[in-house]
Amino acid sequence: MATPIRNHSQRLRKQTGLMTDEVKSQEPKAKSQSCGQPADLRDRLLDFAADCLKLGGRLARTTPGRYVAGQLMRSSASAGANYMEARGAESRADFVHKLQVALKEAKESKYWLALVARAELLSPGVVQALADEADALVRILAKSVVTAKGRR
Repeated sequence: MATPIRNHSQRLRKQTGLMTDEVKSQEPKAKSQSCGQPADLRDRLLDFAADCLKLGGRLARTTPGRYVAGQLMRSSASAGANYMEARGAESRADFVHKLQVALKEAKESKYWLALVARAELLSPGVVQALADEADALVRILAKSVVTAKGRR
């Protein structure tokens, strides 16, 4: 049985029309192989970035679409990359800083998705599912920053 996060990612891809033809039935591991910490947020950020890349491919057919696609793809990929950097931080201050950068990039992704919807560059249903995931990721990362800052 797949984890709720994996089911969530698959449901998100189906709602946005970004699911590939071949869906792997591989069950994700409960713990990451590197640190023994839960891999759920890492996987959600990775799935979010992958879905934004696919969405960017659909946007890149017009001048405004190309501009927004580039910004969205960079910010969504950067959120996950900075989260991974935070996991390898050398100090608590470094961890908090990198987590804050991941949060900033997730918020930026949320903005670009809102702009896609407002400018009607794609149908609202396609954008809404990704916007909801961006909102959830922002909330998770914001709470993580608060928690990390509070543990001194």
